[in-house]
Amino acid sequence: MRVSKTILVTSVPKLKKQLFLWAQQFDQVVYLDSNAYKEAPQKFEAVLAVKANTFVESSCKNAFSKLRAFKEQTNDWIFGFLTYDLKNDIEDLKSENDDGLNFPDLYFFQPEKLFFIEKNTLTASYLKEAAQEIEKDLNHIQNTVINTESSTSQNIKIKLRIHKDEYIQKVNSLLSHIQRGDIYEANFCQEFYAEGTTINPAETFLKLNEVSKAPFASFLKYNTKYLLSASPERYLKKEGTTVISQPIKGTAKRSKDKKQDAKLKKELTHSEKERSENIMIVDLVRNDLSRIAEKNSVQVTELCKAYTFKQVHQLISTISCQVSSDTAAVDIVKATFPMGSMTGAPKISAMKLIEQIEKTKRGLYSGTLGYFSPDNNFDFSVIIRSILYNSQKKYVSYSVGGAITAKSDAFMEYEECLLKAKAMREVLEG
Repeated sequence: MRVSKTILVTSVPKLKKQLFLWAQQFDQVVYLDSNAYKEAPQKFEAVLAVKANTFVESSCKNAFSKLRAFKEQTNDWIFGFLTYDLKNDIEDLKSENDDGLNFPDLYFFQPEKLFFIEKNTLTASYLKEAAQEIEKDLNHIQNTVINTESSTSQNIKIKLRIHKDEYIQKVNSLLSHIQRGDIYEANFCQEFYAEGTTINPAETFLKLNEVSKAPFASFLKYNTKYLLSASPERYLKKEGTTVISQPIKGTAKRSKDKKQDAKLKKELTHSEKERSENIMIVDLVRNDLSRIAEKNSVQVTELCKAYTFKQVHQLISTISCQVSSDTAAVDIVKATFPMGSMTGAPKISAMKLIEQIEKTKRGLYSGTLGYFSPDNNFDFSVIIRSILYNSQKKYVSYSVGGAITAKSDAFMEYEECLLKAKAMREVLEG
């Protein structure tokens, strides 16, 4: 049972920063910020969940069964993540590449303290046992000082896990598989990393969010492990009996010149290569959703629409379906996981090739972060454009990838990766 209190807010941007900074005292934190991005509507402007009352943590084995049992037992808001490697719980697959971050494969917690920002209000929702702390906490939050000065951190030098020549060689190898008909598309990713490095996670996230203003910005603190995300992509959302997925495939750079920027966006919209990337994944998502959808309810409500973000233009499609009211929320996620935009098609063949050709275990990158609500709804983002950090190991990492299709050019794909990495590198290296 939860006890709630709502207060009026005079400045939402200021309160969001105060709330976020106040949360850093806790070992378990999930902060979600829509950055008021109107083209990707979300239930809340921002959400903060802190301090685990109960939690579930799991390796791949039987992870979805454990999550479903935890959700049903808790019957409350739960926040957490699923790593890409949970594919191994669904299919006969393996993840044997190097892992410098060591996140568990699945983690969800029931927060003791929960905050929702909607329009000009802040609602605090506390478990009954902690309800006496609401007034004190709200007072502390509103009096939290926002320090605009940067703290000193170590000089970070990012290394490449795969260098340019090797990357091009690997893309050409994938193109050979495509020409043979083994796959149609594969999302090939590479890691950029730094060892022996200390960063200030909260400060770094605020910088990343400032340069990106992404609709699915998120911050995760899981004891000594952190996710700082500027994701533009929704993985899956359920509201009532409607489920939507919004895969991103197709990227173009932006220009400071308005006319040139509009031209680049128009070229993206009409690019045969970029559209084919997107449409292949739309077909994959339609197939995934059909496993749990009511008969004949799967629809493409938006195909290859160009969306604009601070760093790039992207093509996004929206696929929706209806589900039975008694379909378990966790089963919907399992039926569509991992998201098609991060695998390729056919899905299983693409995932097998990805494992062979990539050098790093993906872990939380290209997994998902979000929440399940008590009324069986949920909203999850795709973990891309994200910095991952293990403070105990002093290991910082970010990965980027792109869809390789028959129309791909290896050099152009490499340039696209650097474009996607720009914000993370800028924030870390200055």
